[in-house]
Amino acid sequence: METTKILIGYGIYLPIALFLTYYVSKTLFKNGKIFMLDIFKGREEIAEATNKLFETGFYLLNIGFALMILELQLNHDSYQELIERLSYKIGGFSIYLGIMLFFNLYFFFRGKRKAKEAQREERLVFKA
Repeated sequence: METTKILIGYGIYLPIALFLTYYVSKTLFKNGKIFMLDIFKGREEIAEATNKLFETGFYLLNIGFALMILELQLNHDSYQELIERLSYKIGGFSIYLGIMLFFNLYFFFRGKRKAKEAQREERLVFKA
């Protein structure tokens, strides 16, 4: 019976982890395209390509981590323990996704700041 509950747990955890990864990724990179266009001074082709590479890396890291922490062990053969373990796993993965989201935002803002600094330097050179 314990094996059945573990398989039920996997059947619940995996779709939720994959959906959360998909949702966060689509939200982040749909809005991240604006930052990329700003960073690359409106050059849409390179902004799009860079954004897609970031998105692919985001998927690889997060799905890899979700699979890495997949293991479920039940000490007691109860649905209560299954739900508690699942909430811990899904909650931990959600926190991890949030950290990754802010990590990516940091890079977007950092890239935007560097692009503005480079623009300022270009203006100073052309004025001189």
